[in-house]
Amino acid sequence: MSQFELRTLLAQQCELRAIQPAEGESGPPKIGGYAAVFNMRSDLLGGSFIEEIAPGAFDGVMTQDVRALFNHNPNYLLGRTKSGTLKLSLDSRGLHYEIDLPDTQTVRDLVMTPLMRGDMTGSSFTMLVAEDEWRQEGDVIVRTIHRISELRDVGPVAFPAYPDATAGQRSLDAWKQQRDEAKPSRAINERDARLRELEILGA
Repeated sequence: MSQFELRTLLAQQCELRAIQPAEGESGPPKIGGYAAVFNMRSDLLGGSFIEEIAPGAFDGVMTQDVRALFNHNPNYLLGRTKSGTLKLSLDSRGLHYEIDLPDTQTVRDLVMTPLMRGDMTGSSFTMLVAEDEWRQEGDVIVRTIHRISELRDVGPVAFPAYPDATAGQRSLDAWKQQRDEAKPSRAINERDARLRELEILGA
């Protein structure tokens, strides 16, 4: 079962756009946007938790060989960091990408035209989580991703999909089990502390 997790940003978060060449310049068409935004809480994932990505989570993956895909489909390879046609950068907001698109009719029809018409507004990435933290805030369980060990792909998506929370759900289940196993010992410790306090008070 895959441990990779897919996440999608909508228009107001990813700023997906066509990048026009400077006046007098020519070259392949480009698009850019944010694949991930720091400290922004997701909608409810898997019906059970919300998620946020901490600054620094991508620090260890910026030199990896990452692909730019359309709709996460390897048949629509738009760029690659190894060849220089995909550029990744980090700023205070999140993980930004810029793609020098293949100058083909297929890409113009499937990617550039829908983007420029405003039909395509989503941006997405696939990651492998190495370090996360779970906590309960009232009725809500919050997952903070602190470190990503592999960034597989980034790119535009025509129809933002529901996030694949399967791997995250397994991590959540493990956290719940650890939390629940700690409850009896915590209760015993609290009881013993209360008994010692009563003894000291002479009750």
